[in-house]
Amino acid sequence: MPEKTVPGENAKPEMLHGIHDPKDLRPLTYEQLRELAGEIREFLVNHVAVTGGHLGPNLGVVELTLGIHRVFDSPHDNILFDTGHQSYVHKLVTGRHNFESLRQKGGLSGYPDRGESVHDIIESSHASSSISWADGISRAHKLNGQNDRYTVVLIGDGALTGGMAWEAVNNIAADRTRKVVIVVNDNGRSYAPTIGGFANQLSALKYNVQQQVDKMRLDRRYDRALNAMREKLQRGGSFGQMIYRGLHGMKAGIKDVVVPGGIFEDLGMKYVGPIDGHDQEAVETALSAAKNYGGPVIVHAITEKGHGYAPARANEDDQFHAVGPIDPLTGKEVSKSTKESWTSVFGREIKQIADEREDIVGITGAMLIPVGLREFAQAHPERVVDVGIAEQHAVAMSAGLAYGGMHPVVALYATFLNRGFDQLLMDVALHKAGVTLVLDRSGITGPDGASHHGMWDLALLQFIPGLYMAAPRDAATLREALREAVAIDDAPTVIRYPKGSVGEDIPALERREDGVDVLARTGAAHPQTGQRDVLFVAVGAMVRVALEVSQILETHRVHSTVVDPRWVMPVPASVVELTRDHRIVVTIEDGVRSGGVGARIRQEMRAAGVDTALSELGLPAEFIPHASREEILEETGLSAETIAADVLAQLAGDKVPFAREEGQKPRHTH
Repeated sequence: MPEKTVPGENAKPEMLHGIHDPKDLRPLTYEQLRELAGEIREFLVNHVAVTGGHLGPNLGVVELTLGIHRVFDSPHDNILFDTGHQSYVHKLVTGRHNFESLRQKGGLSGYPDRGESVHDIIESSHASSSISWADGISRAHKLNGQNDRYTVVLIGDGALTGGMAWEAVNNIAADRTRKVVIVVNDNGRSYAPTIGGFANQLSALKYNVQQQVDKMRLDRRYDRALNAMREKLQRGGSFGQMIYRGLHGMKAGIKDVVVPGGIFEDLGMKYVGPIDGHDQEAVETALSAAKNYGGPVIVHAITEKGHGYAPARANEDDQFHAVGPIDPLTGKEVSKSTKESWTSVFGREIKQIADEREDIVGITGAMLIPVGLREFAQAHPERVVDVGIAEQHAVAMSAGLAYGGMHPVVALYATFLNRGFDQLLMDVALHKAGVTLVLDRSGITGPDGASHHGMWDLALLQFIPGLYMAAPRDAATLREALREAVAIDDAPTVIRYPKGSVGEDIPALERREDGVDVLARTGAAHPQTGQRDVLFVAVGAMVRVALEVSQILETHRVHSTVVDPRWVMPVPASVVELTRDHRIVVTIEDGVRSGGVGARIRQEMRAAGVDTALSELGLPAEFIPHASREEILEETGLSAETIAADVLAQLAGDKVPFAREEGQKPRHTH
């Protein structure tokens, strides 16, 4: 397709309007397919410009997706997308053209979704798992006698840095009859440029000589001839075996020169490529050869992220990996927020700390810019490590760095902490390593949906021995918590904060001896019992909601106290003490309430002999679909109005848990 800087405003996607099922692609000529590819790119730019979404990755896989659907027969053949953020073209080809609702509540998901189509399989957006899925699905087909079904994976070169992908490749390759085709979309990037030795291996591949030998190597007769010659030479006594060893060595040497995909071949899997991933005919020729081989094959395609859209190609940071609303003509943001983000506060502060301390090392998993480590990396490039999409390795490596006298700061999206949990427990916590984890996008993240919500961390980390966890409420407490965290050298520390703007600082009325901030007190304590009505214990960004609830209750003459523990793990002693002096305690957190901060406070209260009623407010233990943060908080009962109404009912004895009667002295003793 010719390069277009500006999408056609009045263009009518005539070809695309006729595509409702993959079978509609089969009759098209290559010339028609080129026209269709252009329409698809134009459609994506114009629609994603309105809703936001993963633009660059999808512009880069148009021809690959069309080729996969023309060569293979979905849903009879299973097509799997690793991460899934490159599935927009797949959605269009399978009849989903309602992109006006993309990533909107009740609308089209930004990832594959089984509820939308029988053509979708993997809904999780976590990287590197697709080949394991392919291993399982292809095994099931074989066990069920469904030998005519293929399993096709589209995986980016960035996702191949995840160790799980290689574990799966190793298992698939052990069975030469397994009909698995793994298409590596090699654009040299994950989010940022792909990091590591494997990436270097891929970038060294050339596809001039390669295409000439792929057909021969994927012909079963080639394998049969080699096997026959090998058997004859091995039966030919010492002389024949000597010749065999010589030829085998020569073959390996030639293979590494002519077929640089030897790393796959050594695992026992055929390798095809590299091919031009934007050459429709080359794509389909390679895929057809892989299909005809009838065994496990790697197809290596070189693509360009943002292909066909000049503003994306010109964006050095990430080729428009993910965008908000933009002007489709220029690629510029429609309305750039001037508000400071949580990420930018962290980014400036960790750079400042790194300027002051030479032992601070930043670690990222292919997310240098999104997690705020760019300034640190620019100032101290030797002390920022990008491990690629390899969170397990990142956390375990941090334990080694701590042992070596450094203080690593591992910056991740909260949802990806799940990948490094075992390492945090067994490598960091068990060894009392001074490692700081910074969890960006914790809680509800909004339009990216269930697998991107960072809502599991508070519950996931509760039982790790010796771990300290902070949830700052604003920029000032984020900077403060970060400095306190890196000062701890004998235990893991975690700091979590949400996506979006940080808002204005919230001053404290007082700070108690153990660091708990009292943010608000309304009304007077009861003259006989010394109690107020409600104690709000708010976690991080939910402080603003708690303060709003307190103000609403004050109009109903309900007296309350709002505290911010700052460090929510372990539970500060003064929080437990304050629970004695209120009729009911309400904890508010933007993590799952099952096993969350509220549950931990309840345990500590009971251990201290405190019988005050406790209402734990948080997110349900459910996979929450995509919607805005505000919409999700409203639906899950975490809006100020809903909380206030519930508390009033609890104080009146109309809703469980029932608050202690006004003027009633607690049963517990000090």
